[in-house]
Amino acid sequence: MLQSTAPRHTAKPVPTLSAADDGPLTQGREFLWSDADFTRIKALIYKKAGISLHDGKHAMVYSRVSRRLRETGHNSFKTYLDWLEQHDGAEWQDFINALTTNLTAFFREQHHFEVLHELMAAKRGHNWRIWCSAASTGEEPYSIAMTATEALGPNGNFHIVNSDIDTKVLATAARGIYKSEGVKGLSPERLQRFFMRGKGANAGFMRVKPELQKHMEFMTVNLIQDLPLREPFDVVFCRNVMIYFDGPTQRQVLERIHRVMKPGGMLFVGHAENFSDARSLFALRGKTVYERV
Repeated sequence: MLQSTAPRHTAKPVPTLSAADDGPLTQGREFLWSDADFTRIKALIYKKAGISLHDGKHAMVYSRVSRRLRETGHNSFKTYLDWLEQHDGAEWQDFINALTTNLTAFFREQHHFEVLHELMAAKRGHNWRIWCSAASTGEEPYSIAMTATEALGPNGNFHIVNSDIDTKVLATAARGIYKSEGVKGLSPERLQRFFMRGKGANAGFMRVKPELQKHMEFMTVNLIQDLPLREPFDVVFCRNVMIYFDGPTQRQVLERIHRVMKPGGMLFVGHAENFSDARSLFALRGKTVYERV
């Protein structure tokens, strides 16, 4: 029977600055916040994760990083960032986790899974290797696994490497446990075939069945660093990731992905991503679907 892993949180009172203490960017905020703080965080997350933050992200960055100040006991962004830069420890991962975006859903951008089904069904005896490079909380990789099972049959030969830079969401993906409302978009047939329903204390939760999870591997990967991947992949999903990188970083990441794909392998990207400037690496073969050159 399922065991709920949802942590319990106790709300903490949030003090508010008095009007006499407010600066132009600190009105009503718990911590002093300046353009210099934002610029410094912007440079650090770019260096560590390649994420390019524009000036419209002030409120988001303040909200997310201020949680790290509370957790670590610092009373200003300056002291927190000074401390962070002087230590090469676990807090760097928490800092990166705080600034990553993890919007996802089962079978998001449905046309990709239709293309994947057709591709895999045409080579049912093939040993498929797939990389989901931004696994987030798991909805995308399990959608890939369901599609592969439906295309290849219950004895299909496929392996999916699922990675993310955010360790917290990756742990959720590896558990494969979701609230029932999170799987409402799936058909009754898929729910019956691929999920177990929690009972008793676990009512309201659904868990991915072991026969689907056996095809999955989870690992932390930073796309702007050398990839710890060996055997080449037939298919790579890298959707809605490049939008957070600037042009030079996009090119570097595409080159790394190219190196770990088989010739003719297929790359699936997000609806807002276009790599027409990387024709030497990938050729467009469909709606946001590219073939490795």
